[in-house]
Amino acid sequence: MKYIFEVHIRQGYTAEQYADAWVRASEIIQHAPGARGTELHRKIGEPNVLLAIAYWDSKADRDSMERQHSDAVTEIIQSVAHLCEIRPIGEFTEPEWVVMPH
Repeated sequence: MKYIFEVHIRQGYTAEQYADAWVRASEIIQHAPGARGTELHRKIGEPNVLLAIAYWDSKADRDSMERQHSDAVTEIIQSVAHLCEIRPIGEFTEPEWVVMPH
């Protein structure tokens, strides 16, 4: 499954400041059972808007990680809370089928 959210960087801060924290927290979170990787993308034309995608084996795995955040992850998240607004987009299952052009 995918967990997707937007990160809106507040004026006076940079996406790079958030990205540093993102990497540190992701390195810890990726040790959780079911974690399959993360990506952080910058929106074209709006450098202070980021799209975050976290990949998990299942929603249950992600929910379990959320219930058991390590103190280090909580501290990292809190350290950047003032510089951004997080807007969840949602949780998405893998498609049952994919149509791709030839």
